[in-house]
Amino acid sequence: MSARTGMHTPKRRIGVIGAGPGGLCAGIKLKAAGYDDFVIIEKSAGVGGTWYNTRYPGLTCDVKSYIYDFTFEPNPLWSGHYAGQPEILAYMDRVATKYGLRPHLKLNTKVTAARWSDETAAWRLATDSGEEIVVDVLVAAQGMFNELNWPDIPGLKDFAGTLFHASRWREDHDLTDRRVAVIGTAAAAVQFIPEIAPKVAQLQVYQRSPNWVTPKEDPVVTDDDREKLAGDPAAHQDLRRGFHDLLEAVITFANPHIREAATNAARANIDFVEDPSLREKMLPEVLWGCQRPLMSNKYYPTFNLPHVELITETIDHIEADGVVTADGTLRRVDTLICATGYKVRKYLTAIDVTGRGGRALGDAWAEGAEAYLGLMTSGFPNLFMMYGPNTNNGSILYMLERQADFIVAQLKLMDREGAGSIEIRAGVQAEYNTKLQADLAKVEVWQASCSNYYRTESGRIVTQWPHTMAEYQKRCEAVDDSRFELGKLTVEA
Repeated sequence: MSARTGMHTPKRRIGVIGAGPGGLCAGIKLKAAGYDDFVIIEKSAGVGGTWYNTRYPGLTCDVKSYIYDFTFEPNPLWSGHYAGQPEILAYMDRVATKYGLRPHLKLNTKVTAARWSDETAAWRLATDSGEEIVVDVLVAAQGMFNELNWPDIPGLKDFAGTLFHASRWREDHDLTDRRVAVIGTAAAAVQFIPEIAPKVAQLQVYQRSPNWVTPKEDPVVTDDDREKLAGDPAAHQDLRRGFHDLLEAVITFANPHIREAATNAARANIDFVEDPSLREKMLPEVLWGCQRPLMSNKYYPTFNLPHVELITETIDHIEADGVVTADGTLRRVDTLICATGYKVRKYLTAIDVTGRGGRALGDAWAEGAEAYLGLMTSGFPNLFMMYGPNTNNGSILYMLERQADFIVAQLKLMDREGAGSIEIRAGVQAEYNTKLQADLAKVEVWQASCSNYYRTESGRIVTQWPHTMAEYQKRCEAVDDSRFELGKLTVEA
């Protein structure tokens, strides 16, 4: 082997895990920067990530459509302010084709392990097909929503009817005239319960703790509206900027007037439930913003239907034909839907990853996932993450663009320095995360016990970004070269 520091750009093989919005954005930014030797490895049969895999009725984005698209590919033709899953998936499909990503896709291939080789300064990826893929740089773009979170309820596997997770909806299972039980009342349930309620014979909704659900400001968008936006890019940009600024004002939860207004709106929304005793059960005791903010105009009125029942009694166990609560009541059902989300705090540890010296990422993250800007973790060279630890806030597509730009910037740094590897310095990462956790501790609404969605058993909040999107962009762009450890580029003589 011989060392080479060169004037010309070395050829780097880049692997991207995931063809969701993050992987697509990474591919587009890589191509634009001249990095054409990359593969996007996707376990599913198509692009879109969550929008491909999750297809429950009523699934929409909870960020305004006009800022849930890439800034380099703005879409003035959204059918409404909150686009549904089919429309978002179609957008992702168009983006993949328009920007020439199809030849780079390796679909129906699941990465099961990623191992860094100190000897060859490369990542070796194991796949479910037995194939090994070797890359110089790895971009883990599978984000937070990977491993389904099934409820830990005795007897769940003994249920003899149709059981499925809301995020893997059984489109082949007709719910018409079925007796259905839904476990969970968070984001997915709030969206699909109003859609399935009219067709089922009986609907039982098991609520562990109530969530704040504010009204959804979703005005009708006409064909004329779309045509005007398409024909007037300046007006479209103004609309985008306005929604962006509104979102920025909300996501830090620092403005008490916004929090109060949201709480009052959510309280008024609960008034659509006609039964006073039911309203009491659906009223949260925590601050608005402690849990993931939810929106719906249909959720609360659904509980006025005579065949819809809210059950707040703790589930004791599942039997072959129904759900048994702690008071001993058996409620018989033939369909059981678990609306219990994902194990969002696992990130890249959803697969077996080992870095420098054979250290497992799970061991490095024993106290909770952490990274520098959510993008790089010390001890794992040439590894970049997208939608990584502590980057969840605002419009994730906007955040993903900032992350893809950061990745390209560090690849260019490697090129300039003739480096074969790049790694964030341990001290830099530690200092960053100490300050980050201090900033997270200042977000009042996230300090209550209800934020387990965000927080690990060690007490660390590992999902959320506590500042604005603009602040994240500023920090990504202000990174100086001294924060990285660069290794020599080696090639076979």
